[in-house]
Amino acid sequence: MGAQVLDGKACGAEVEAEVKAKASALNARGITPHLAVVIVGDDPASHVYVGAKERACARVGVKSTRIDLPADSDFSKVVDVVEKLNSDSTVHGILVQSPLPKGMDELAITDLIDPAKDVDGFHPVNLGRLVQGRADGLLPCTPAGVIRLLEWGGVETSGKSAVVIGRSRIVGSPVSLLLGRKGVDATVTISHSRTSEIADVCRAADIVIAAVGRPEMVQADWVKPGAAVVDVGVNRVDDESRERGYRLAGDVHPDVADVAGHLSPVPGGVGPMTIAMLMLNTVTAAESNS
Repeated sequence: MGAQVLDGKACGAEVEAEVKAKASALNARGITPHLAVVIVGDDPASHVYVGAKERACARVGVKSTRIDLPADSDFSKVVDVVEKLNSDSTVHGILVQSPLPKGMDELAITDLIDPAKDVDGFHPVNLGRLVQGRADGLLPCTPAGVIRLLEWGGVETSGKSAVVIGRSRIVGSPVSLLLGRKGVDATVTISHSRTSEIADVCRAADIVIAAVGRPEMVQADWVKPGAAVVDVGVNRVDDESRERGYRLAGDVHPDVADVAGHLSPVPGGVGPMTIAMLMLNTVTAAESNS
């Protein structure tokens, strides 16, 4: 009997229905939720992601504005665009698509975004709320999507042991804070590349969040039978048998499905949830600032 699928498409559709209702309520007050996305350069993956966000905006009733800048843009040009969006009262959410061109300070750009419009949830003010145990601000989209997916799948978190593999500011650290906050109440261990006996650490956990960026790192014998496993990784693996020359792989080996109680797929798991939570952050920002 295989693991129950933590279906990000199905869960994300429920979130989008909630967002659409919120957007309609704002429309009735003469307010159109508005997301502005700044993309610098020609990174193919970035353009795919931005396209997916634009389609999501169209589905839920959020106005989408895309600002394309060439890869050789000066840092000052990006700063100017962000500052103009900060001062535009019709814009409720600002997202500067990552990665930025080499040499451009991504953290400095993040710090410039008005925290009330920071729909990525990475501004120090918004991350600071998480450290305080608060979830009333704009939450980082992927970590918030992971928590929502666990809830959707009926995974019990209170009193359970959770291991997060990865400690990035984008996923690992904030999802650890969300898992441990009051109301979720997991006991959280953060593991990473320097963790000794990492397989044993994972094997003791009721919940495993894999966000390390290493293809199929988490093996079936790392997982406690019946554990819930959320695979955040999206990695390109060379595969000459595929027309495009590669395949997508998560951080979790497919054989984990034979052991786990719940497992999110790649693709179709955390990815749709990230976009759905971005839409939710945008309407939340519009509600708070209108």
